[in-house]
Amino acid sequence: MKLIMTDRPVDLSFLKDEAVKYIDLSSLRIANCVGCFGCWTKTPGKCVIRDDATWVYPCIAASDTVLYVSRLCYGGYDSVMKTMLERAIPVQQAFIRIYKGETHHVQRAVMPKKATILAYGDISSEEKELFRKLVARNAANMNFESYEVRFTTEAMLNDVVKDIVEKWEKY
Repeated sequence: MKLIMTDRPVDLSFLKDEAVKYIDLSSLRIANCVGCFGCWTKTPGKCVIRDDATWVYPCIAASDTVLYVSRLCYGGYDSVMKTMLERAIPVQQAFIRIYKGETHHVQRAVMPKKATILAYGDISSEEKELFRKLVARNAANMNFESYEVRFTTEAMLNDVVKDIVEKWEKY
């Protein structure tokens, strides 16, 4: 499955591939993770908070190609995207493994992903560098087999999304 997950609505009227799942997080009700670890102990693989995140994180786990679109905020994801990524912890297990010489959580049936992370806004060079480092550190925990970080302005956002998704349709 291919997944487009955004922090705001984007124009996908050009999209021909019906197998692409589009999730606009700004239209959903997603609470903050409370750090209870119930998804590891009480209800393994399922968050104890009952909101829209409970159907989003299985989509993240099942997708093999992802496009995450987020405003860049102080070198990181904007709050709605960060909240959802934090709430996706049920796709990991409490168990630890050594991966490329580092400790990481064992994945719970998570597909390896080709990922594109698209950050938009008025972005300084320092913020870009910080965000690249953040995505690189997250890549192992998000099961990215490959990833690309791209930057754009808010005005060009729909055009860049279209460019990325049209490349998906070619392969």
